[in-house]
Amino acid sequence: MKFNLVSLFPEFFDSPLSHGLMGKAVQKGIVSFNPVDPREFTEDRHKSVDDRPYGGGPGMVMFVEPIARALESVGIRPSVEGGCPAGRRLIMLSPKGKPLTQKMAVEFAAEEELTLVCGRYEGIDARFEDIFPVELVSVGDFVLNGGEAGALCLIEAVARLLPDFMGHAESGTEESFSSGLLEYPHYTRPPEYAGLKVPEVLSSGNHALIEEWRRKRALDASVEARPEILSEAEGLKKDDVRYLRTIPRKRLGKNLYMALVHYPVLNKFGEKAAVSLTNLDIHDMSRVSRSYSLSGFFAVTPIEDQKKLAERIISHWTSGPGSRFNPDRAAAFSKVSVKDSLLDAVEHIESGTGKKPILVTTSARGAGSMTMNRVRELLEDNPVLLVFGTGHGLAPEILEMAAGSIRPIRFMDGYNHLSVRSAVAITVDRLLGDAW
Repeated sequence: MKFNLVSLFPEFFDSPLSHGLMGKAVQKGIVSFNPVDPREFTEDRHKSVDDRPYGGGPGMVMFVEPIARALESVGIRPSVEGGCPAGRRLIMLSPKGKPLTQKMAVEFAAEEELTLVCGRYEGIDARFEDIFPVELVSVGDFVLNGGEAGALCLIEAVARLLPDFMGHAESGTEESFSSGLLEYPHYTRPPEYAGLKVPEVLSSGNHALIEEWRRKRALDASVEARPEILSEAEGLKKDDVRYLRTIPRKRLGKNLYMALVHYPVLNKFGEKAAVSLTNLDIHDMSRVSRSYSLSGFFAVTPIEDQKKLAERIISHWTSGPGSRFNPDRAAAFSKVSVKDSLLDAVEHIESGTGKKPILVTTSARGAGSMTMNRVRELLEDNPVLLVFGTGHGLAPEILEMAAGSIRPIRFMDGYNHLSVRSAVAITVDRLLGDAW
């Protein structure tokens, strides 16, 4: 496989591409590298490749012309002139690109030739992406000095999948992400080091037991370090799911509480009002609380007949006939309590945890001031009370109590009128899912 490396610093690649397995693959002709320096395709005596950006601002922007000529030298032309020949894709490393994944590496490994463009400074004149059939690829949500380091990641991820590169065909298929999971731990001699012994099963000679052990350790590692990948992992079996349910997890839900405020909220005229409690809201939100292992759910209303209704519904399922008819529903309703005000809910949480909860509100309007990742960070060490409103939204006095508001669920669309039960389920799942 041939890699064309379009870079202002082609020497960047000299050492990493000439050592270890990559160096051996070059010697065996499995891969080859063709450095292409855009400076060699400039037309002025200073070999200029960049200039200040239009509109001002820091940094320099790379010219299109030298890169275009560099690409033409390896047979790639603008889209209107034929673009990339079959089996020869054009890729630019960019933070705007699709994240590099194992699946993408497998796809690229099927090509005959890849051309990688490495930007520098503030990047390449945006017209490059308009003119050439370039695919943007990112190696992570961070900023580098240029695309060369990212290109090395892509090259290694792709090259190691080529026939004979690894020496053992299984080596490339048993590693992290190949099956959607992190890899199981490996051991070699000595059998004991610093008082730690190699697991006996690995010396048992029982290949079925060894395979089972390795699968479980891969699941352990994935739950511990990258739980979010499990929802997308392909090939999970029933036995895997059964085992996953036995693994102790650091559930962030244990620090999360939820409140549904019926007063004070706004009516359609923007006036402060009280809204009636509904049986369905309590049913569905209690089940969400139980499913995601939340520590509690508060129905907030100061109206006496509404409180009595709520208590009647709760007692039916927790201690009345409903508890015998449907134990699962009883488990869900055990999460529910009724409070006169949001401050009462705050005091209840503080008395139970020793910490005053951080209030985070929700809304169908505005841009929000807090992301899901930020709320997850708060949940690591703090109780958090997630507040939902009824009617036409929470009253200003409730919003003022909060540390911030989560961005609306459909904030980029004009129609954003989910029922509170739907909004609760979606919000909690985005926040916790199966990963957290």
